[in-house]
Amino acid sequence: MTKPLLILIAGPYRSGTGGDPALIARNLATLEEAAGPIFRLGHVPMIGEWVALPVLRTLDDGGAADGDVMYETAHRLLQHCDAVLRLPGESAGADQDVAIARERGLPVYRSVEEIPVAMTP
Repeated sequence: MTKPLLILIAGPYRSGTGGDPALIARNLATLEEAAGPIFRLGHVPMIGEWVALPVLRTLDDGGAADGDVMYETAHRLLQHCDAVLRLPGESAGADQDVAIARERGLPVYRSVEEIPVAMTP
């Protein structure tokens, strides 16, 4: 058992969608499917888009820097996260999250089953 962790869920969001909103929504739903199991293990799940999307909606630059905001948000979040869960699928952003996590010495899990159970009070 381990202390409760803040775990960033990283995987495809825009990758492979061609900008199709329905496919992007499906990718976000796939990311979110990991949130419940992580929570049940005693941890706090985090998805960068949960933070980045409201930021994008409130910026005045007309969305010109969407990718930059997404990457920068994940980079900043990783300063607070304890681990990363990398879901399958091609994603430059998720690969970047993994690289940052490794640079920081954070665990990178490839499946929910690899995540240890947290100690609960």
